[in-house]
Amino acid sequence: MRSTRVPLLVALVVLSLCAVPLSAAGGGGAPSATAGGIEGATSPAAVAAGDHAASAGATGTLDRAASTPAIQDRDDDHSTGDTIGYVEGYWYDDELPVDDREDATVDDDELDAVVYRAMARVEVIRERTFEDDVDVEVRSRSAYQAEQDDLFTDLGPAERLQENVNYEALFMIDGETNAVDEAETLYGGAVEGYYEPQSDRIVVVSNTPDEPELNEVVLGHELVHALQDQHFDLTNYDRESLDGSNAENGLIEGDAVAVERAYDQRCGAEWECVLPADGPTELPDDVNWGLYFTIYQPYADGPDYVAHLREQGGWDAVDDAYDDPPASTSEVIHPGEDREPVETDVADRSSEDWEQLEIDGEPATETVGEAGMAAMFADGAIDRDRPSVVSRDEFLGMGLSGGEDLRYDQPYTDGWAGDELVTYVPADADTNGSDDPIAAADDAGYVWQTEWVSEGEAQAFVDGYLQLLEINGASAVADRQDTYEIADGFAGAYYAEQDGETVTIVHAPSIDALDEVEQGAAPEGDDRLEVDEGGDDGADETGSWSDEIPGFGLSIAVLSLVLGTLAVRNGRRR
Repeated sequence: MRSTRVPLLVALVVLSLCAVPLSAAGGGGAPSATAGGIEGATSPAAVAAGDHAASAGATGTLDRAASTPAIQDRDDDHSTGDTIGYVEGYWYDDELPVDDREDATVDDDELDAVVYRAMARVEVIRERTFEDDVDVEVRSRSAYQAEQDDLFTDLGPAERLQENVNYEALFMIDGETNAVDEAETLYGGAVEGYYEPQSDRIVVVSNTPDEPELNEVVLGHELVHALQDQHFDLTNYDRESLDGSNAENGLIEGDAVAVERAYDQRCGAEWECVLPADGPTELPDDVNWGLYFTIYQPYADGPDYVAHLREQGGWDAVDDAYDDPPASTSEVIHPGEDREPVETDVADRSSEDWEQLEIDGEPATETVGEAGMAAMFADGAIDRDRPSVVSRDEFLGMGLSGGEDLRYDQPYTDGWAGDELVTYVPADADTNGSDDPIAAADDAGYVWQTEWVSEGEAQAFVDGYLQLLEINGASAVADRQDTYEIADGFAGAYYAEQDGETVTIVHAPSIDALDEVEQGAAPEGDDRLEVDEGGDDGADETGSWSDEIPGFGLSIAVLSLVLGTLAVRNGRRR
C-alpha cells in the first residue's frame, strides 16, 4: 500500500518528510524551525532535560559504558571524540568574543568557534559525543524562500491528487485549495532552521536580511539531529504514513526538543549564548492551523515521551528506542501504554466505474492516526471566526497546568486503534495526466475505515465526526441512512457507518456515487447514528477573544519554530 504526504511533511523534512525538523528556538520553543512543534519550559520534559540524568537501567543494544565518555577536568588529556563537552579545541563553557556583541551577527571566521562550542554544549546535555564535524550556514529568510522549492519533494499528478483528498477528508483543505500550496505557505514563513541528513548540513534561517543573525538555541536543536544522524542514521526512519512518520518524529523531535529546552534554560543562567534581540518568527497570517496541528504533534508530545523513557533508564533508554521507535502517535501521546496499532485493510468493494487510485502500481492509502484525527477536530480552535469540535480551551490547555503545550489526548480520539484511508477515482480518470489536483479531487472519493479499542470509543469518534459534518454545513439526506450532503467547501456526499469497534466513512461527489465507491453505502432507511448526549462531547465553546491568547504566548512562539522544523529533513518523502 502506498501513502504519500504533502511536502508539508517533507521537511524533517524538517518536520516529518524530508529533512529533520528545525527547531524551536529560545523564546520560541522547539519545533518551529523544521516544521513543527510547541512546548513549555516548565513541562515534565523540560525539567527532566534540565540536568544530566544518570544513566540507569539496562543498557539494551547500546553499551554506553564503552561509548559514552565523561566530562573531564581541563588539565586532563582530552580529545573531541573521547571527551563530552569538548569539541575541536572549544569547551562547552568557553567565552567567545561574539558573546559581548549587541546583535547576533557572526562573521564567517567566527562561525566555527560558535558551532564547536554549541556542539560541546549539546554533548553535555545529551551525554554523547559527536563523531564528525557538521557544516552550518546562516541564511536570510529571503534567500531561504527563494530556494524553498528545492526543499520539497516533487510530487506527480497522482500524488498531488492524493494529498488533496487526504486533507479534504480531514476537513483541513477544501476543494478550492491546493494542498501543496498550503504546505509551501506554512513552511516558507516560519522555518527557523533545518538539518539535511544527506549532506550533513544545518541551515539556520535569519529574519535580518542584511546581516543574518544566528540563533544559538535553534542551532542547538538542529545539532541534536546531526548527533542523532551520526549515531542512529536518520535515513533509516522512513515510514510512509502520516501516523508512522509522526510517531518516529515523536522520538526524534522529542529528543531534540528536550535538549533544546535544557539548552535554552542554561542560556543567560550558566552560559553566554548568541541570540537575536528579536523574538521568534511569527507565523503567517493565513496559516492553515489544521495542517499545522497535524505536523506539530511530535514537538508537543515527543518531549514527554522522551521524559518517560528517561524515567525508565536515563538517556540509555532513549538511545535504545531508536532500535524500536514508536509504532503510532498513540504510543507517543500515551507514553507507557500498550498502543500497538491493529492492522487495517480496506477491501475494495467499488463498482466497475470506480477504482482505487494507484501510485507506482500500489493503492494510494494513508493512515491518519490519533494525532491527525485530534488535529482534525481542533482545526478551528485558534481561529476566532470558525467553530471547532474541540474547543480552544480543551486543545490549548489554557487554565491548566503546563498549558503551553497542545493537547492531542482528546476524548473523541484517545481510543484509536488503527485506520486506513483509501482514495478512489472514476475508472476512466486520467490521474497521471492532470496537473490540477483540485479539479481531480472534485471527482474523487474515498473510503476511510477506522478501528477503536471498544464500541464506546467508536461511538465517541462518531459523536465528534457528526459534529464536524454539522460545522461544515452538512445536511441529512432524507430516506438515506446516515447519509449527508455538503453544498459548498467540502462539497459532496458522505456516509458513516458504525459496526461495533469499526467506523467507516465513505465520500463521493454525489449521493448516487456513494454506493459505487463502496457497495452498500447510503442504503435507504432511517438514521442509526446520533451524538451521545450523555457523554462529554467537547462541543465548541466560543467564549470571548482578545488580541492575545491567554497562556499561549510561548506556545505560539514555539509554533513558529515548529514550522521551521517542518520544512526540511532529509529530502525523503514519507
